[in-house]
Amino acid sequence: MLKRTGIFAGADPFVIAQRWLGEAEATEPNDPNAVALATADARGLPNVRMVLLKEITADGFVFYTNYDSAKGNELAASGQAAFVMHWKSLRRQLRVRGRVARFEGPEADAYYASRSLKSRLGAWASRQSHPLSSRAALMAEVAKVSARYGTNPPRPPFWGGFKITPVEIEFWADGDFRLHDRFVWRREAPELQWEIERLHP
Repeated sequence: MLKRTGIFAGADPFVIAQRWLGEAEATEPNDPNAVALATADARGLPNVRMVLLKEITADGFVFYTNYDSAKGNELAASGQAAFVMHWKSLRRQLRVRGRVARFEGPEADAYYASRSLKSRLGAWASRQSHPLSSRAALMAEVAKVSARYGTNPPRPPFWGGFKITPVEIEFWADGDFRLHDRFVWRREAPELQWEIERLHP
């Protein structure tokens, strides 16, 4: 069995990821849960943008967005994505690739309700990724939805979570002279067992 000690120790990659994120929350100055999320459009052209990871579950990674956005449409069409988290303060990164599905229901409702009122109203007002004539037009839409929903807007039907169920997770830590430590967990499908390898830097 491949020996892994120190920051790489553990039998469950999701627990290791949670631990690393917890350590980053104590050291990163801003948004330790920021991930660069990669998707591809219908032509296969890659797309990447920053989103905030909101939960690491026992079997996946969850973030929230507008389902009608560019990323939402690309995720729905392909059913797969990748992301990387990089923590400069820890000199570590986490890479994930896998399958994607909507993450809705009570969990999405609860997260939406936990957001600030302005963010909840903004979710209703913004047609994310679509053309916008002016900021004034956006603020006018915010005013309209504010008048309509008041202080308790429901979660929009076009807004919710996505969960990435990985088939690959890589843990990377910086090493002297670029002799980094890398361990990758791979499986052909989410229901199968992980295989773990150490990679060259």
